[in-house]
Amino acid sequence: MVTNTSGKKKTAIARATVSDGEGRVRVNAQPVELAEPELARLKMLEPFRIADEQRENVDISVDVRGGGTVGQADAVRTAIARALVQHSNDAELRDAYMEFDRSLLVNDVRQSESKKWGGPGARARYQKSYR
Repeated sequence: MVTNTSGKKKTAIARATVSDGEGRVRVNAQPVELAEPELARLKMLEPFRIADEQRENVDISVDVRGGGTVGQADAVRTAIARALVQHSNDAELRDAYMEFDRSLLVNDVRQSESKKWGGPGARARYQKSYR
């Protein structure tokens, strides 16, 4: 059985494919253990801290595009958690993820606000002086 899911964070989009296997996790065709920086790798592997016994019998392949390293890591972790829940069809696992961190199963919809005229950023305005 093969399951496809996706996860998003800012402009990063991750697509995960789960199939029966022996515990290989690959992100952009590389083993997740080689992912750098270490903080991003730990974030990507977070779903397995709760569902450790699930990892041994599935292979997960994730393709992630867009955004920066931390945004991609968040998108990957959402995609992996959703894939494990959908593949195992386990309500207890879903509840455990929701209790641990809701963003494991739900995309973070926040986007950066666009720059406006009259200032250097979205809300900041240029300074003015009268004397």
